Amino acid sequence: MAGGGPAGHGTSVADFVRASAEQDRPGEVFELESSKMLEVKVNGRVWSKLGAMVAYKGRLDFQRASTLSDLMGAVRGGGMGGLLGAAMRLGSGEMGPLVSIQGHGVCYLADQGKEVSIIRLQGDTLNVNGNDLLAFEDTVTHEITMQRSVAGMVAGGLFSVRMSGHGMVAILSHGPPLTLRVTPQEPVFTDPNATIAWSEHLRPDLRVAQDLRSMFGRGGGETLQMAFQGTGFVIVQPYEESPAMSNLPPH
Repeated sequence: MAGGGPAGHGTSVADFVRASAEQDRPGEVFELESSKMLEVKVNGRVWSKLGAMVAYKGRLDFQRASTLSDLMGAVRGGGMGGLLGAAMRLGSGEMGPLVSIQGHGVCYLADQGKEVSIIRLQGDTLNVNGNDLLAFEDTVTHEITMQRSVAGMVAGGLFSVRMSGHGMVAILSHGPPLTLRVTPQEPVFTDPNATIAWSEHLRPDLRVAQDLRSMFGRGGGETLQMAFQGTGFVIVQPYEESPAMSNLPPH
């Protein structure tokens, strides 16, 4: 007797192919093939994270975006400190350049088994952590920025992408994301390594949380947190990425 799906024991080849076959949903540029794989119908140009392509059909051309433009975007956002941080992150792969996908065809994108969420911008703006941006339509404008404040005191600061305009954006998360409302009466504080995105008018400050330093068994170390104040929302994931910045040395 055949199993109930692709992962069932004893599933026949025909049943496996039928259960795992691509789902045809005409009309949308971005569609979820599963919670962890994005289907992109390319008719012109779209942008994706470097290394996210897992398969494609049709006549598509993949071009790595210039790292110089990434660096200059970081300079606009954070001055020479941002430039240094961007250079370090480009070298480590954390701030990898984007890839332009041009032509006519279908491309499938995924990243380390993370969950994929699609957000449609309708003239609004969304700030996305650079490591959590999977893809976006060519109609969406993007600007690379660096967080300031404490960022200048640590290795590289924090890199994000400001997405604006009309079109779809695909973001990544380890597990289902959680959206928290921010109000003037109730700010929200997050771990930078668990923060995915935040709304247009929020400008997070990086703060040293000295009272958290003993929670991770790191003696005289100190932990950074992002402080969101104002009106808007912040999106977090139930997982901490590899630390984006080093702990400050003990005083």
